[in-house]
This record gives sequence, structure tokens and C-alpha cells, in this order.
Amino acid sequence: MVVLKAVRSYAELSKVLIPLWCALLINSTPCLAQNDTEPIVLEGKCLVVCDSNPATDSKGSSSSPLGISVRAANSKVAFSAVRSTNHEPSEMSNKTRIIYFDQILVNVGNFFTLESVFVAPRKGIYSFNFHVIKVYQSQTIQVNLMLNGKPVISAFAGDKDVTREAATNGVLLYLDKEDKVYLKLEKGNLVGGWQYSTFSGFLVFPL
Repeated sequence: MVVLKAVRSYAELSKVLIPLWCALLINSTPCLAQNDTEPIVLEGKCLVVCDSNPATDSKGSSSSPLGISVRAANSKVAFSAVRSTNHEPSEMSNKTRIIYFDQILVNVGNFFTLESVFVAPRKGIYSFNFHVIKVYQSQTIQVNLMLNGKPVISAFAGDKDVTREAATNGVLLYLDKEDKVYLKLEKGNLVGGWQYSTFSGFLVFPL
């Protein structure tokens, strides 16, 4: 059995770790409290240290002054956006043809930009889905979900006899930090009235 006082700072903790490790190694000598504070009895060999101000590196991982790795708490990432008005190709950049969504319903973490581009805040598995409406009795539309400028998946809608036919698709993607995901209109016209065209995504779990 090991006796360890309640500590409130790393300075206090460092004074206790060495005798604690000694007690664990020899499994017989107890570690005594440094003063008259109420001790805590530990019956196992695991010590969990919580750091209220961990240092975060560029990859989203954190570490404490004791060298203990801490998983960053920013694991809640989600967005959902809609198009509320007609969206003609002439409104887009002739180079990017990015589909622009003018109403953002959910943007947890603010990683979906005003330019309708999602920028991954950390490495992980992400889920994306889209539902894009074509103009009634217009030409076929093709929508690509793009990752860093390259198409990943596509969807088509081309039946001239169906009102509000949609190009719909979804995918799970492995993303690194700062990867960019967006929708690109390869051809056709869009109608977004009644908020029918949507684009959503969220972090499934970090890596």
C-alpha cells in the first residue's frame, strides 16, 4: 500500500514522485506525506495527472512539464450548411467552381469557412455528405467532393422528367491537419431554393 498526499501543483507533485516510485519498486516501503495535509491512499500502480494548462504542439497533441502526453480536448467538430437561393455557375469563380452555401446552420469549432471550405483542425476520421439539387428540366449536373484540390467522390443528377432531382453522396475520409474539403460543380446549374441543397460533415474520432 502506498500513501500519497493530495497535491495541487507540479512543484508539490515532484516532491512526492520519487518516494512513490521507490515504494512501487520495492513494494514495501510507504511514501509519507510531506506535511499535515490529509493523505490519499493509492492501492494500484497507476497515477493519472491532470494538467489544467497543457502545452499544445502543431499536431494537436499536448504535453505537461512532466513529459506526460495529454490528448487535446478539441474533439468536437461539426458543420452543416444550406443554399437558400438559386446558384448559377456565373456566380462562381471561373477557376474554382466551388459550390457556395450562404447559410451555415451548425459550425462547431468554426472550421467551415465563409468560402464554404472545411479546414480540418486535426488528424482524424471525418464523415461528409452532400445533397445538391439540379434545375428542373435542365442539363445533368455533376458534383465532386474535393480534397486539397483533387476529386474524391462524385454524384450525378440528370433525369429531365424528375422535379428537383438531387446529386447525393457521402464518404468517410482520413484527414490530416489543415486538409481542405469542399464541393465543386463540374457542370450544370443548381437550384437552392427552399433550402434543399446541403453540405454537412463532422469528426468521427481523432487520431
